Amino acid sequence: MHRYDHAAERPEDRRALLENPDRLTELISRRLYEISRRDYRGRENGLRQADGASAVLLLLGARCGPDGQGPCLILNKRSARVRQPGDICCPGGGITPMLDRLLSKFLPLPGLPLGRWSYWHRWHGDRRLNGGAMPLLLATGLREGFEEMRLNPLGFRFLGPMPPFTLRIFRRQIFPMVGWIPRQERFRPNWEVDRVVRIPLVDFWETERYANYRVSFSRGIKPHFNRASEDFPCFRFENDGRPELLWGVTYRIIMNFMTSVLSFAPPEIADLPVIRGRLRGSYITRK
Repeated sequence: MHRYDHAAERPEDRRALLENPDRLTELISRRLYEISRRDYRGRENGLRQADGASAVLLLLGARCGPDGQGPCLILNKRSARVRQPGDICCPGGGITPMLDRLLSKFLPLPGLPLGRWSYWHRWHGDRRLNGGAMPLLLATGLREGFEEMRLNPLGFRFLGPMPPFTLRIFRRQIFPMVGWIPRQERFRPNWEVDRVVRIPLVDFWETERYANYRVSFSRGIKPHFNRASEDFPCFRFENDGRPELLWGVTYRIIMNFMTSVLSFAPPEIADLPVIRGRLRGSYITRK
């Protein structure tokens, strides 16, 4: 059982934490190291494209709260030209074995993201963790981040890995890599991304933003769920005055981060107001 301090639980401590980037990033990095070691043991030879493994970046920005000062999450809104159009997601995608393995060889060098991670030498020195899994996954996430939104990999500070998630519809395992973006404010989305969105981190403590997203399924998508509808917890926010909804695996990744790293538990779904939506077959067939 891990020993955590609970600096983010009380409002006054939470404000102090969010106003101190050094303290915030140190806390995040330490907890991610403690949480994720068990999930990466024995994976050094098990990651192949055929396994359905993907890596995504959970990006934290330094100065993008409502007053331009507080930290936030930086996410993508998927374009109408890809599967799951309109969803809010983390940048990332599947492993490209040859290219990502080549890139992964450089990441542990001094001055590069893994080489700058304060826990890399401990991680690399653990024979149960040693190998290619961490560099390969981070290389995949950084390559995808550059392709999708022109994320500057040299301005990315790696804070640590999160436990993997399973994306049920596509039978894919997702490995989130958490990073801190201290300076980059402008991004250039490619055709896969409609726009980049920012959510102030402090907003996730506002329980009135949470809801129960009751989704009904059209005939083309029902076989993937085996039911006519399903309830999903979600988070509501605005981007440039437009209402947005965060749900699905991205919601799960972020809530796991909020719960395990920042000591916040979201409201129970049974206690949340219901909002309704509908998914059509094109949601999973578009490429």
